[in-house]
Amino acid sequence: MVSEGRGRLFRRKDGKYLIYLPVYLAEDSMFPFTDFTRGKRGGSDSIDVKVSFKPGGKDKLIIEKWKAPEKQ
Repeated sequence: MVSEGRGRLFRRKDGKYLIYLPVYLAEDSMFPFTDFTRGKRGGSDSIDVKVSFKPGGKDKLIIEKWKAPEKQ
């Protein structure tokens, strides 16, 4: 079981950012994100995630499964 690995945060030329996760981490049987879906344009499989950080925190990034806001 692998529960951590070294990833990278890239800034692309178009100004977007990309987070790389090592294959051995993402394909581990205990990895929490497994329900991949096809992209809207037929692209590669993906999962919607919520990315956040605490104000003032300088060394942690939180990645969670995206939960759509409930309609009221």
